[in-house]
Amino acid sequence: MITFVRRSRPVRSVGAIGLAVLLLVAGFAVAAPNTAGAAEARVVYHADYADPRRFSSMLTSINNMVMHYDNNFIDYDIRIVFVAHGIRFVTDDALAGTPFAEDEHLREERSSIRGRLLSLHSLHNVRLELCQITQDAVGLGAGEFYDAVDFIPSGVVRIAELQNEEGFAYIKIE
Repeated sequence: MITFVRRSRPVRSVGAIGLAVLLLVAGFAVAAPNTAGAAEARVVYHADYADPRRFSSMLTSINNMVMHYDNNFIDYDIRIVFVAHGIRFVTDDALAGTPFAEDEHLREERSSIRGRLLSLHSLHNVRLELCQITQDAVGLGAGEFYDAVDFIPSGVVRIAELQNEEGFAYIKIE
């Protein structure tokens, strides 16, 4: 038994088990990182290309990443920023008459790509962000895009902000 003394008089006695619990709790308080609201892994994917095979590879990469993080209990914040040709992957509109018009390969793969993309969003909270400059260039209203899409003023500015101000790693699938 340990006795704490203040001005030569006993204040409180604590048993060995009580002291061990106190030290254990104090140790956790000191060792625990301050991560309130902060993800341990932050990653932004840049989607500005037209190729559905390349986009499919990106979705596979993201799925592998979230599975790793989930299996290892690692918090994460993963985002895809869609710019230019990337707009093709967040709408079912064929974008006829625009530089981003749907081709045969995208038409064949659209359903699969949509399902995989929206599953990553709904099951793993992967955030989808579309550049409004690109949206304005094609003249589609917000209702023409998947409900999961958030609109941002500028895709490239957003990517720079995420990297410089929030510590996101940048990935672009080649």
